[in-house]
Amino acid sequence: MTDAFPDPQDAPRLAETYAEVEDALLSRWPETKLEPSLDRIEAFTELLGEPQRSFRSVHLTGTNGKTSTSRMIETLLRALDLRTGRFTSPHLERMSERISVDGEPLDDEAFVRAFNDVARYTHLVDSEQEHPLSFFETIVGMAYAAFADAPVDVAVVEVGMGGSWDATNVIDADVAVVLPIAVDHAKYLGEDPATIAVEKAGIIKPGSVAVLAEQTPEVAAVLLARAAEVGATVAREGMEFGVVSRTPAVGGQVVSLQGLRARYDDVFLPLYGAHQAQNAAVALAAVEAFGTGELDDDLVRAAFAEVTSPGRLEIIRRSPTIVLDAAHNPHGAEAVAAALDDSFSFSPLIGVMGVMEDKDADGVLAAFEPYFEHVVCTQNSTPRSMSAAALGRAAAEVFGEDRVSVVPDLADAIDRAATLAEVGEAIDVSIGAGAVLVTGSVVTVGEARGLLKGRR
Repeated sequence: MTDAFPDPQDAPRLAETYAEVEDALLSRWPETKLEPSLDRIEAFTELLGEPQRSFRSVHLTGTNGKTSTSRMIETLLRALDLRTGRFTSPHLERMSERISVDGEPLDDEAFVRAFNDVARYTHLVDSEQEHPLSFFETIVGMAYAAFADAPVDVAVVEVGMGGSWDATNVIDADVAVVLPIAVDHAKYLGEDPATIAVEKAGIIKPGSVAVLAEQTPEVAAVLLARAAEVGATVAREGMEFGVVSRTPAVGGQVVSLQGLRARYDDVFLPLYGAHQAQNAAVALAAVEAFGTGELDDDLVRAAFAEVTSPGRLEIIRRSPTIVLDAAHNPHGAEAVAAALDDSFSFSPLIGVMGVMEDKDADGVLAAFEPYFEHVVCTQNSTPRSMSAAALGRAAAEVFGEDRVSVVPDLADAIDRAATLAEVGEAIDVSIGAGAVLVTGSVVTVGEARGLLKGRR
């Protein structure tokens, strides 16, 4: 640890506006540039006074479902009158969504304050480490400092990528949640689920409770070996807890959940799909494992009824219906496709898809092909986005050229899809039952959400 404070002439200028914070953070290493080490974040949090030691925590990893499950866990904990912090990534529309206290993202003033609280230490780490602090490492430090300052009773923390060397992993969580593991970020994490599981298992710490969603046998073996190695208690979906039953309902579904301590029946969950019922069972087990004991039936029902998860099968507009879902890998797309089949009867369903260059576009397209009458290929505003033309070529291989349109501008792509859904143009179906699903990337969905909220 460095004792000397920075020379005022060398110290970073404190931010006065949200835009200045955003600019300062985006000037750092992007989330996509990774160097597997906790050295920088450990040096950073040490300078900050180890804020992550001042609260208890629930840590989540897995390929899909982390944000929805985090929001469910947070809602249950708040129902127990605990003050919560929540860290999730990436954001949909605004960077400040990543850091929430008491269930609400930091407002602009609080976000600026959180940045300024840590800003004078960032360049100390930059100067002493081989590589500078990244965007992600900096915002993790901001979150942990903001949670300590609040102060929160418990933080619900979603990893950015992986587990062992993810910057969030300077916490030693009471409960480590591992959601289903499939292949994503293969360049950094590995080409098969068992290899990826080794990295994600790193959030399971000595003395913690590992709450494990249902996994393939190969992945389960890796996670159980890690739990045994560090002496963690294990709770497994399908054995110690799980979904007993689920019935699609207007606005979501009604589920019965077996928790670690009790069974909770007739719970309304205002989210769609079997994957969200599974997330609810995991969230319930995580909260029970946190040490709250058996939960009151009415409290559980009331909490789950309040859960929201923006950008996850979110109906953002009617006439025609436009649904947003941030599925960006084949595993996520398959879950969304099953939920569409399960909970909706759209005809035609028109896809609007924009994916990142480094994602398995072919796998995502294949998952949606049986459900989309037509797909409009577009792109989001980031340099990482696959071009609409390249996605269109890939889509033509899966859908056939007659079922593919290429519209690079996202707003125009949504309008084109809405026309196809509403009028059935070039598609022999009845008018009025059509819908649009915007998907393929969190960024694409976030940009679409910003465009469409004003049109409702």
